[in-house]
Amino acid sequence: MSESGLTTSDFTEEHEPFALFGKWLKEAETSELNDPTAVALATVDDHGMPNVRMVLLKGYDAQGFVFYTNFESQKGREILGQKKAAMCFHWKSLRRQVRLRGEVEVVTDAEADAYYATRPRGSRIGAWASKQSRPLEGRFALEKAVAEFTARYAIGEIPRPAHWSGFRIKPVSIEFWHDRPFRLHDRIEFRRPSPEGAWEKVRMYP
Repeated sequence: MSESGLTTSDFTEEHEPFALFGKWLKEAETSELNDPTAVALATVDDHGMPNVRMVLLKGYDAQGFVFYTNFESQKGREILGQKKAAMCFHWKSLRRQVRLRGEVEVVTDAEADAYYATRPRGSRIGAWASKQSRPLEGRFALEKAVAEFTARYAIGEIPRPAHWSGFRIKPVSIEFWHDRPFRLHDRIEFRRPSPEGAWEKVRMYP
């Protein structure tokens, strides 16, 4: 058994990746000091130039991995343009990493509305006030926009902006990496030809 409690059976007994991801995420939730759901999200623009930034995973199941954002932001525009993305989780306390990539779809309005309703009121106001990824002439302009939307929605529910919703990455590959002595790490990749295909499990050289 390794220092983080991973055994070889963690890799050999799982025949699809979502159960193993769930196990690792649950363990990360007890060991990571900050956000265990923080994940690097990689996209590419129309010129083939890559971009990467941190986002928070808001849900996952056999259909894919979900996060939310402003569709008019740089990442929103890039994903809508290319319909592909990749993620990388790194749980330093466990010496583990999970990488995935695949096609992207927009979540349903019902899913987006349900999640938006759980956000703090200030975050819902922020979704209206922030012109994400666009030039800001000064902090006052942002504070003014926040004040304007706070006054507009002073009473009652705050509707979800049409430009704010979620993406679901439907992976065609998910790789699990675990640190081992002398850089002889464990790497297992689950891969399939399409989001609807059957998983194949392959052990990779470190």
